Amino acid sequence: MNYPKIWLSSPHMGGTELNYIHEAFDTNWIAPVGANITGFEHDLEKYLSKDVFVTALNSATAAIHLGLILLDVKAGDVVICQSMTFSASANPILYQGATPVFIDSELETWNLCPIALEAAIVDCIYKGQSPKAIITVHLYGVPYKIDEIRAIANKYNIPILEDSAEALGSSYKGQKCGTFGDISVFSFNGNKIITTSAGGAIVTFNQKLKKKVEFLASQSKDEAPHYQHSETGYNYQISNICAGIGRGQMKVLDEHIVLRRAMHDFYVTLFDNIPGITVFSTTSHDYFANYWLTSILINPSETKNGIDRETIRLTLLDSNIESRPLWKPMHLQPLFEKYPFYGNKIAETLFENGLSLPSGSNLTDSDRDRIGTVLLKLLS
Repeated sequence: MNYPKIWLSSPHMGGTELNYIHEAFDTNWIAPVGANITGFEHDLEKYLSKDVFVTALNSATAAIHLGLILLDVKAGDVVICQSMTFSASANPILYQGATPVFIDSELETWNLCPIALEAAIVDCIYKGQSPKAIITVHLYGVPYKIDEIRAIANKYNIPILEDSAEALGSSYKGQKCGTFGDISVFSFNGNKIITTSAGGAIVTFNQKLKKKVEFLASQSKDEAPHYQHSETGYNYQISNICAGIGRGQMKVLDEHIVLRRAMHDFYVTLFDNIPGITVFSTTSHDYFANYWLTSILINPSETKNGIDRETIRLTLLDSNIESRPLWKPMHLQPLFEKYPFYGNKIAETLFENGLSLPSGSNLTDSDRDRIGTVLLKLLS
């Protein structure tokens, strides 16, 4: 029997998005300016519950790139980056001609290891080049060790560029992710907890920086009646139509978080008595995760018949169910393997044994029954 595809994380519309798209058409604002962009930015600022300024852009990658520019990262500089992440966290470092230095994960949050981070900073300073920025990541919506990382950043006077692409709605000690960096970013790609089809946002803490972002993102057009440019500019603006989707999505964000967390609970219950399977979860009440993707670690020495990650992935695939290995660490990628790495093999081991499972907020009871039946048949 050919079952419909169960996706890892697919878009989930709330029902009001078309109203804002129609508004854009009715007012003829089919452009990278308009009321939807302003409204979406204001919705995000209100949601973050802090004195921040949000600028919507066409991707989180663009937001990270502009964040590095705001932090004055130039060719030849050093930028520290979490190794276990998607390449979009690190690619903008190369855009600037800077050198990425990759840091291992720690086992509690799977994010930036404070010990390896400080070792890297000390070594860079010893070699005569203090890092210009630290790119932190909230992997799969689980906040990194915010207090420890901030203490190290402050100790060495290095700004933090907070990659919250996966963490809209997550929080630490009651404060929303996306407000912990000196500059922060979000993603609204089609697979994220809310989407604008394609899009992102940059979060800054004063109006002057917001104006600078808007200037750079719109080709750095000088004040003049004609097109005049004194700085390199970028085509990073979001469409008013895409921002309209975002306005509708903001209305269901909290609901989507509840549903994603319910999927996480589903897997916790499913694997409760299955040897060799551990569901990645927060370990302290200080951490609130949106569980954008629920991921598991597989220990083949404990599973039935030594079942490993690939066996599970391929078995799900045979039933038309998508799953995906964890992010392959950047220091193992052909593009980045020549750059420095500090740590041990935590990220590497997580990659070898970890698997992200279908986690969408639009999954049904029938979907859960299919997923559970396939996994229990294989593992029980």
